[in-house]
Amino acid sequence: MAGPRRDYQAIAQATESYAERPDQMRAVVDALWNGLHNAGVSWVGFYIDHPDQPHDRRMVLGPCRDKPACSPIGLHGLCGQALISRQVQIVRDVRSLGVNYIACDPRDRSEIVAPLIDQAGVCWGVLDLDSWEPAAFDEADAAGLRRVLHAAGLTAIGLEGT
Repeated sequence: MAGPRRDYQAIAQATESYAERPDQMRAVVDALWNGLHNAGVSWVGFYIDHPDQPHDRRMVLGPCRDKPACSPIGLHGLCGQALISRQVQIVRDVRSLGVNYIACDPRDRSEIVAPLIDQAGVCWGVLDLDSWEPAAFDEADAAGLRRVLHAAGLTAIGLEGT
């Protein structure tokens, strides 16, 4: 991981009380942003699946920080791949994705996307983080994000998951 240490444990502990909040996703985005924006993260946000929409408009932006983002987006991008595969997706350099990369900010160089999976096993959205640094994310980030999402009640998948 490039840059300062990322304390996902502290973020997860802070989000444990968010599970029943009506603004749960906003609170998680804020906690992640506050904990990670000085650690090489340039954007944090959720995309929610709308399976009734065409594949090229299926994912709609939810709460995010700290700049505008594309919405709706299709399933061909990294968020769509995480939704379909139900696996965390890590890209060391988004420029390697070619036409499959949805560029909301041309400064972005790396990305990590974690699926949100409910108790029934349905993937209903994703959490997306970007960085202006190449190779900013790794498996430690994947585990940390799973921990935060699980603690906040946004996914049934914990550390043992994808």
